[in-house]
Amino acid sequence: MKDEREPPVREAEAGDPGWSWHLDHLPWPEVGRILARDPRLIVPVGALDQHGPHLPLGTNTFITESVATELSRRRHVLLAPTFFYGVTGSRAESYAGTAGLRRKTLHRAMNELFAEWEDQGIREFLVLTAHRHESHLDALLMAMTWSARTTVVNLLTIDTGDLLEGSPVTEHGGELETSLMLHLAPSRVRENQVTDSVPDAPSHRRYAGGGVSTPPPGSRGVLGHPSRATARKGEAVFQRYVETLERILGPDP
Repeated sequence: MKDEREPPVREAEAGDPGWSWHLDHLPWPEVGRILARDPRLIVPVGALDQHGPHLPLGTNTFITESVATELSRRRHVLLAPTFFYGVTGSRAESYAGTAGLRRKTLHRAMNELFAEWEDQGIREFLVLTAHRHESHLDALLMAMTWSARTTVVNLLTIDTGDLLEGSPVTEHGGELETSLMLHLAPSRVRENQVTDSVPDAPSHRRYAGGGVSTPPPGSRGVLGHPSRATARKGEAVFQRYVETLERILGPDP
């Protein structure tokens, strides 16, 4: 028999130790109360894609998730579970473990998720990714809602050229992504496997821009100079990403 003298159980509140803004960490009544105050949702979308012999297949996903988590923590905005699979820019048969969805599959998945969340009161989606493949971005940009606002941000398009030695626009697994991983998860970087690769300019542009699915011959999937990467550069890039996204989110409702 329950002791009537026991105090009522107090529900968790924002600011409590261990509080999380992750959607999958919270009971539905708490999610409902948060949405009544702030009907926004951050949606990280990753990709299981090769990044050369020195970076993990989940590099895109890990970077996106890390940035999204920090943004959510700073701004107290709900964070959806990461969608781990995107449209890859590499031929799966050439790089063990690489796997992805078709553009229409990713597009349909986003549409279905957004529709359910919109019915529950979400009025703004901030979709984050760190993957340049054209079909991947098309699938996210074409996701439809009835009335909610949807903003898609490819983190790799945020200007960080002043923080790096080379151009981050025409690289894959190079200075930018390697620096971020050295900052966020150095144990996942195989530093003894780092090799630079700079193919001829036309091949470089086509692959780095997502226009073709096969990296130039001899590149081992790397475009750019990962040897220039440092954890300090990665920290600066990470902060640039989060601060830029804070401005995109705008003021709290």
